[in-house]
Amino acid sequence: MDHRLRHGKEEITYCLLLTMLFLLLLSLLAFSFTSFSAFSYELPASMLTLNRDTGFSPASAPHETGPLRTRILEQYNHWKGTRYRWGGATHNGVDCSALMQHLFRDAAHLSLPRTTGEQIHRGVQVEELSLKAGDLVFFQTGEHVRHVGVYIGDHQFIHASSSQGVTVSDLSDDYWHAHFITARRVTDNA
Repeated sequence: MDHRLRHGKEEITYCLLLTMLFLLLLSLLAFSFTSFSAFSYELPASMLTLNRDTGFSPASAPHETGPLRTRILEQYNHWKGTRYRWGGATHNGVDCSALMQHLFRDAAHLSLPRTTGEQIHRGVQVEELSLKAGDLVFFQTGEHVRHVGVYIGDHQFIHASSSQGVTVSDLSDDYWHAHFITARRVTDNA
C-alpha cells in the first residue's frame, strides 16, 4: 500500500513539474516575441522603408553645380585634413556633426543643432536617388552610433572621418552604401 501511494505522489509531482516547465517555456516565448516587437519598432522609419535594390548608377547622375555646392566646397577647403576628434568643434579636431554646423553656418547662414541625433530630424527626408548638393546624409555606423556628412554631388559627400579626418568619400562605396539610413534636405537652395 505504501508503495502505491509513493508512486502516485511521484506521478503527480512529475505532472506538476511538466506543467510548470511548459508554462515557463510559454512565458519565455511570449516575452521573446514582445521584446522583438519592441526592438523592431525602435528602428528609424528610413531603415524600414529604404529600398536597397536601387543602387547608384554613375551614368544616371547629373554633375552637380550651383552656388550652395560652391560655397560648401570653399568651406571644405578650410577644413580639409582637420583631424577627427569626438566632441571637437575646432580646427584642432572636429567631429562629424560639428563639421556640419560649421559648413552650413558659413556656406548657407544656417544654424544646425550640435548632435547627429538632433540633425537627423531637421529638414525633410530625401530619397537616396534624389539627393542634391547640400543634403545631409546619415549613416548607422554602430549599434547606437550615427554619422553625418553633406552631399556634394557625383555620389560624393564631405564628412569628418574618424580615420582620415575631414575628407570626401563616395556614397557608392560598399561600406557607406550599406550603412546609409536617410538623407535630409535642410536648405531651400539644394
